[in-house]
Amino acid sequence: MDELTWQKSTFSGGPEGECVYLATAPGGTIRLRESDTPHVVLTAASEGLAALLRTLKAGNIDNSRA
Repeated sequence: MDELTWQKSTFSGGPEGECVYLATAPGGTIRLRESDTPHVVLTAASEGLAALLRTLKAGNIDNSRA
């Protein structure tokens, strides 16, 4: 994997062990990782991530199926 430039989310707070980092890969996909497991990297298309964030902000999550 190419070297990525990771940026700490502005919404991350608390100790260094509780931070979310994001990076943009050369193909335009978004990479996410947590500081407590930096070797685990999630990949998302920017459109899909934006849709997820809009849903979370709107509170439209149905927890009854979890």
